[in-house]
Amino acid sequence: MGRYFFSGDGKITLYSEKTDKSFSGAYRKGRGGYDEEALSEICRVFDAPCEPFRMGLSLRLIEFIDYLEDRLNSGATIAITSGYREPEYNTMLRDKGNLAAKASLHQYGMAADLKIQGVDAETLWDYVKELKFGGAGYYHGDVVHIDVGPARFWDETTSGVGTGISDSNKLIGMITDYDVYRPGMTVTLRFIRMTAFPIRVTSQFSLIRQNNPDEIENRRDFIPVFNISQKDRCMEFSNIDEMNTIKWELPMDLKPGRYRIQARFCDDAWPDMPPQIQTPEFEITTS
Repeated sequence: MGRYFFSGDGKITLYSEKTDKSFSGAYRKGRGGYDEEALSEICRVFDAPCEPFRMGLSLRLIEFIDYLEDRLNSGATIAITSGYREPEYNTMLRDKGNLAAKASLHQYGMAADLKIQGVDAETLWDYVKELKFGGAGYYHGDVVHIDVGPARFWDETTSGVGTGISDSNKLIGMITDYDVYRPGMTVTLRFIRMTAFPIRVTSQFSLIRQNNPDEIENRRDFIPVFNISQKDRCMEFSNIDEMNTIKWELPMDLKPGRYRIQARFCDDAWPDMPPQIQTPEFEITTS
């Protein structure tokens, strides 16, 4: 079973211009399994943490970069100029006047600034735009920003950096770890693009089937397992790591189809934050 809507062939060649580390080989076993040793090496290329409780690099990003390489110049080396960023480092870049977004997905291991050998930067930018998946930023140099957040694109004149576009959690979102699941599998959720804390989240989430999402039978409420102590119906989070690795075991009786998971916020401590958010669509399959 393939785990993502955009997947490569499971083999990739990476080089970091920042850390001088590299990886070349297979990172995936079959269609849905992954080589943990290979993933650890790839994390080092991206300068990302790779621990059992905190993998700082999105598998979705690796697969998407592999997908792009396969289609634009199969077998090419991908040079990473900026991979994972600790929040403190991202803030330092902003303070120095760099084009680093306050809610940057680099902080979640979901973005990379890169070059694909033999592929013109503008060609790569245009290709991602046409896919209508993920983010693509191009500053008219030889590097393109690629991420696996919401579908959008920009250049140096339209980036929105410094405009307050993400202040007070305006762009907060939530994602699943995979795009495709079977009933009974565990889904791991994480919140992204937070810019202000604390954040209070209702402990009860909802799984919503997308064929007729307004029908009551297509909505199932549940309480996931959080990685901080649950004290009452509202969970209070104080940093990015606390809003990571929220888990729920999918029911065995789920029908095949497309779903989203919804989370709601407890109060209006941040008036510009939406009252509720949903993950992108994911698929439940029995095949």
